[in-house]
Amino acid sequence: MKIVFRKDIISAAVSPLMSGVSTKMTLAATEGILIEATLPNVCIMTTYDIEKGVRISVEADVIEAGAAIISASKLSQIVRVMDGGDITLVVDEKNCATIFSGRSSHTLTALPAGDFPEVPRLTSTQGFTAPQRVVRNMMGKCTYAMGVNDQRPVLNGLFFSVTDGRLHMVSCDSFKMATCATEADLVGLDGSEAAEDANFILPNKSVSELYKLLNDKDEEALVTVYTTRKNIIFVMGDITFFSKLIEGEYIDYNRIIMRNHRIFLSMDREAFISALEHAALITEEKVAGSVRSHVRLETEGNILKISATSGTGSAYDEVAVVHEGDDITIAFNNRYLIDSLRACNADRIKISMSSPLTSINIEPDDDDCKDEDLFMLLPVRMKE
Repeated sequence: MKIVFRKDIISAAVSPLMSGVSTKMTLAATEGILIEATLPNVCIMTTYDIEKGVRISVEADVIEAGAAIISASKLSQIVRVMDGGDITLVVDEKNCATIFSGRSSHTLTALPAGDFPEVPRLTSTQGFTAPQRVVRNMMGKCTYAMGVNDQRPVLNGLFFSVTDGRLHMVSCDSFKMATCATEADLVGLDGSEAAEDANFILPNKSVSELYKLLNDKDEEALVTVYTTRKNIIFVMGDITFFSKLIEGEYIDYNRIIMRNHRIFLSMDREAFISALEHAALITEEKVAGSVRSHVRLETEGNILKISATSGTGSAYDEVAVVHEGDDITIAFNNRYLIDSLRACNADRIKISMSSPLTSINIEPDDDDCKDEDLFMLLPVRMKE
């Protein structure tokens, strides 16, 4: 096999391909890039770690067709340090790979293409198309609440739902939940305005990698999502990201969201986050080998008092609020509360609550907001 790449093209391709490279070092082929070259100028590069993968079609001059697996980390390093506009890759019959540009050359051992794990079928007749920017922004609001090693497998990922032409995302663990929905310009694969209904759960590791690949700069950039029974495929121009799905039925999240709260606070989001960050100097301080992470909130009229105490000190702050209902004293894991507030991307927020032991809802306090964002958080029991 002999291929000539332009340096800028292969450099741009290698970076997203790293999202599908295995870091567990259990199978050598999953640490490499499968390069398949077909005359005269077709070159397909694939990485796959058994759970998720990336496939990219790149422009190249194919002088001799063939296929081989090249170490992803080595290829990335070599391409980065090489000078010159063109980079040539040659793999001989003994799987010896030589990469050269100008007077520089590197030699490394390749693996036969047959060692690469079988990639799932990357086509389907079911799916939808949506703006990449919308999908990425929604994922950014929900990723913090995904479960990690939760005993309920369905919670260790992000739930996607397309219903009646609306895109929903939900994440949840034992302490917090994030839900968002929007009237995105969803288009069915047949070109219809309303996308076909779809529901799937993307594993948290795949969510992290997909988030990096989505483009939030170009409002015209689209992602086409193909669904199969066990896999999901995201096509973003020349980049195809695919992943196994978490099997099972997601929780009935609408049933566990409290809608009949009787205490309401409205406030400036940044002012509240700033006060909690001050408290974090105490709540995230290690004391006797453990971390005190609880922050105490107390309402007094239109003032919200924020306090935290540890064996080495204390912190106190106040934030002006618009308060409706009884006064309340309640405590939270400070980091969880900060993460929930950061996910609620609005200048002013509304917090709804009922008692020191029931969950609260955090929502944008903006009548013009078309998105349906809600972030739920459980309080912690305060020590007397």
